Amino acid sequence: MPTLPQALDHLLNRHFTSQTPGAVVLVAKENEVVYLRGAGLANLETGAAITPDTTFRMASVSKQFTAMSVHLLALQQKLQLNDPLALFFPELAHFKAIQLLHLLNHTSGLPDFEEHIPEDQTAQLSDEDVLRKTAAQPALLFSPGTQYRYSNTAYVLLGLLVERVSGRSYADFLKENIFGPLQMSHSILYRADAAIPNRALGYSRDAAGGFILSDQNICTATRGDGCLYTSAQDFLKWQRALQHNSLFNINNTLNTHSSSIDTAKGWHYSMGWFVSAIVNGSHELCHSGDTSGFTNLVIRLPQYDTVVASFSNIANNHTFLSDLLQELKQFQEFSPKSALVHHLQELTR
Repeated sequence: MPTLPQALDHLLNRHFTSQTPGAVVLVAKENEVVYLRGAGLANLETGAAITPDTTFRMASVSKQFTAMSVHLLALQQKLQLNDPLALFFPELAHFKAIQLLHLLNHTSGLPDFEEHIPEDQTAQLSDEDVLRKTAAQPALLFSPGTQYRYSNTAYVLLGLLVERVSGRSYADFLKENIFGPLQMSHSILYRADAAIPNRALGYSRDAAGGFILSDQNICTATRGDGCLYTSAQDFLKWQRALQHNSLFNINNTLNTHSSSIDTAKGWHYSMGWFVSAIVNGSHELCHSGDTSGFTNLVIRLPQYDTVVASFSNIANNHTFLSDLLQELKQFQEFSPKSALVHHLQELTR
């Protein structure tokens, strides 16, 4: 039987070449990096290779950073998770039953802003555009707290909330409260004019099997729901902070503020993570991130103090993720036991 590094080397070599976009894969246990390697190109035009320091657009993996920002403001006693949303957004006074925790857990009932974009829209939407579109809606989809429905609208508003409460731009808040303290020097919030270090551009496959630039679309400039760039090296620093740094530990919040996705299967959502109960009373956490040109998956196995992350600059690269999970199944301490990770793409649509 091959070792885990041998199996993952074979996997990367099978899926990517020195002429295609590719991916980086990270597997770490406790204080040991078990595997960390990039394959393929970050930029087809320049020929820059993917390395552990390449920065990828996280898409919905960004949500855990947005949730943490709200968590930090709660620790600073600048807000409470059960505060009404309208306390911070008078524009949304007609949605008076919504609390901040409803946004964090996808139980707000807010309309999906993506469904209210004009067909002739060409400019990228801003967070303020999403707020205006949301404020213009006359009713919620359901009473807050009664249903689970994945909501990018909610996390866009949470990014704006961080700005209104802190008095800082969301980008500056992240830098000063998360990236700086954790020395995440390859992490940044997207702006069209931002200099993103070691940036991977996003691509999609064309009908002929080649690759075309697919880095941006009209919904990829909103911030709180999916606009963060980070590297595998930086993401490992973040995961170690979640496990060992008391300031960033959200275990108590995960346990006390969650929404149920499937009670029978023990699936929940909390603080930017899908959470799944497993047989020994422990939990596994995971999240995917799919957007124009990128496909990501992160998994935390707290019982083993283990993290698995895969960032790819190819859109809809789900076959690779499926094969990665199949390889991990051979190694008990690195393999998620919950079926949740296999259904993430369905859950986040």
